[in-house]
Amino acid sequence: MAPLLPLLILCVSCGGGKHVETTVLSGEIAGLGDDTLYVYGADNLYDHIDTVPVAGGKFSITLSADTLSAAWLLFGDSARYPLFFDKEEQISVKGSIDELHCLQVAGNADNEALTAFNAGLKADAPLSQKEKEERAAAFIGGHPTSLASVYLLERWFVETGNPDFNRIRQLVNSLAGVLKDRPYVEALTARVDAMDKAARGKIFANFRLPGVDGEPLSRSDFKDQYLLIQFWASWDSLSRAYNALYRHLYKREAHNPRFALLGVSLDIDTEAWKEAVSADTLDWVQVCDFGGWETDIVKQLSVTTLPYNVLLSPSSRIEGRNLDKAAIEEKLEAIKHEPEKRVKSNTRTNTLHQKRKK
Repeated sequence: MAPLLPLLILCVSCGGGKHVETTVLSGEIAGLGDDTLYVYGADNLYDHIDTVPVAGGKFSITLSADTLSAAWLLFGDSARYPLFFDKEEQISVKGSIDELHCLQVAGNADNEALTAFNAGLKADAPLSQKEKEERAAAFIGGHPTSLASVYLLERWFVETGNPDFNRIRQLVNSLAGVLKDRPYVEALTARVDAMDKAARGKIFANFRLPGVDGEPLSRSDFKDQYLLIQFWASWDSLSRAYNALYRHLYKREAHNPRFALLGVSLDIDTEAWKEAVSADTLDWVQVCDFGGWETDIVKQLSVTTLPYNVLLSPSSRIEGRNLDKAAIEEKLEAIKHEPEKRVKSNTRTNTLHQKRKK
């Protein structure tokens, strides 16, 4: 989940009786049942969050909208889908809970163009990642004034394990000035600059964070080891689901002296964090300073979504970002074939492992 959401929850607009322009959002999503959805802004042009009750998969709500806005439709499992709307529009959403990545959104040109793009990917599946990226780039080039282009830029070029920053900047430069001046694009550009500073191949500075026992841990506690840093939070359902992958990984690699796993939580509540660590059986080393998205390591590594991971080499060089299971497995296999180097047993982290197992 993007860091913007918890901030917006604290800043919900109450209106104060001032007249505002509106748009109507309605829809039907098969399999959604009786649930609650949320609409929250992608930037400060839509600076609040709206709760959307759902009954039998159907919903309808009137939103304040006095200018063209980019927002997210957020589902209970942390999945989200982009929406674009302006005042006095009728935005409709149709689809299935099993295909939330391919909803049919109508009501204006931006939504309909994105719907057509996603339908094309589905119709021509399977496509390689490269083919999808090329289609996204072609869309952006052909729609330089569309908010859908900004979304596709973020989806297919920024939110990847190994972003091509030069190409991202080229695509940003191809956008019309009306888009470049929007806070959404300005924030995305700032995010890309921060990611570039912490990109693959860069050296990451040391960190210092308190563990479950309150004692601080740093990079030196994992000396001479590849370190996979797992970012998660007790309140993020997708993070909790991904913990199963890391449990399997830790169980298999717990005695590998060249590899270590570190959980960094974005929790702000001590008890919620500790309860989740216990409930999810997170036996590997866990740290949290209860700063949430403001935690230094989160900002330094430009982590803007959960779940997320970053792999550091023994020399603290960034080896990968947001690696999936296959990429992690591939890296572990490569480590096995590297020249042997004797790794000293780490008393500090070994003690923490034993405490967690008791």
